Amino acid sequence: QVQLVESGGGVVQAGGSLRLSCAASGLTFSRYGMGWFRQAPGKEREFVAAIRWIGGSTYYADSVKGRLTISRDRARNTVFLQVNSLKPEDTAVYYCAAKASYGSSWPQGGYDYWGQGTQVTVSS
Repeated sequence: QVQLVESGGGVVQAGGSLRLSCAASGLTFSRYGMGWFRQAPGKEREFVAAIRWIGGSTYYADSVKGRLTISRDRARNTVFLQVNSLKPEDTAVYYCAAKASYGSSWPQGGYDYWGQGTQVTVSS
């Protein structure tokens, strides 16, 4: 059974930082790519960042490039998202996702498994 469990969200002032974690289990990690998405109130879910489990190549949405860093700890089966210089518009539920194969939709779409999300609220 695949499980993705996010943590690390919270309320933070603008300009602050957060480190989100996604603990994964039940995956054959050598075949998977991992991604982070977010959904703000009243908006569609959007791609934020992704990483290849093997090799560690990273991918970012243009809107967040330079402020976010995705990484993984292979020993702990955990993916991280470091978010710096937070803005009120970063307020959203952040989701971790796993994709079983790369293909043409990588890294923005076609994910197979999702976590329950963690709320990030940025106050001005």
